[in-house]
Amino acid sequence: MISKFSLLLLSCVITGSVFAQKDSTLKKKDYKKNVLLQTTMGDIIIQLSDSTPLHRDNFLKLVKVGYYDSTLFHRVISGFMIQGGDPNSKTAAAGVPLGNGGPSYQVPAEFRASLFHKKGVIAAARDNNPAKASSGSQFYLVQGKVYTDAGLDSLENMRMQGKKIPAAHREAYKTVGGTPFLDNNYTVYGEVVKGLDVVDKIAAVQTSKGNDRDRPLTDVKIIKATLIKRKKTFK
Repeated sequence: MISKFSLLLLSCVITGSVFAQKDSTLKKKDYKKNVLLQTTMGDIIIQLSDSTPLHRDNFLKLVKVGYYDSTLFHRVISGFMIQGGDPNSKTAAAGVPLGNGGPSYQVPAEFRASLFHKKGVIAAARDNNPAKASSGSQFYLVQGKVYTDAGLDSLENMRMQGKKIPAAHREAYKTVGGTPFLDNNYTVYGEVVKGLDVVDKIAAVQTSKGNDRDRPLTDVKIIKATLIKRKKTFK
């Protein structure tokens, strides 16, 4: 029987073959690099977590083959998150709904107690599947909002089915903010180490209320995604 991990690696190889001119093979030095997203609204630098190796490796490989170059942040909701990674967005005309594109594979969920939805984290989008497996390419950067204790209590009772938010997480949600109701439902696999102001700027753009709901009225593009030297450690 072929394991999910083997299928993931095979699918990544197949995806990389589309970009035959580029090498998706990960080298030891790649694991010590950050990801720079050069966008039309400024630069965002992301550090991936070694605690989520499947998501880390998948994202690194896609960056190396240029998968995210010229894609859009196609779903933007102020006070919530900005979402990108749909390859169909590269050539999408204005007004076209997006969000269904990506590789044929999914990445198995990797929930970690230390990784939660505070402002600035990168997490994997997904469809509604029982295993909560992630999209092969689509991701979101959390903006969220700052909560009070009363607000977090209400979330626990109303949206989280009584599940308690750990004390350390509560402090983060009360200071930097985030989206606590997504915890243990979507895999967090890194965080923005520079460019949170850019995330805020993107989250503030005007978006559609039509069939392409939440798509920015003026395209916000990832011009290029590259690996750059890491300056500090994130776990």
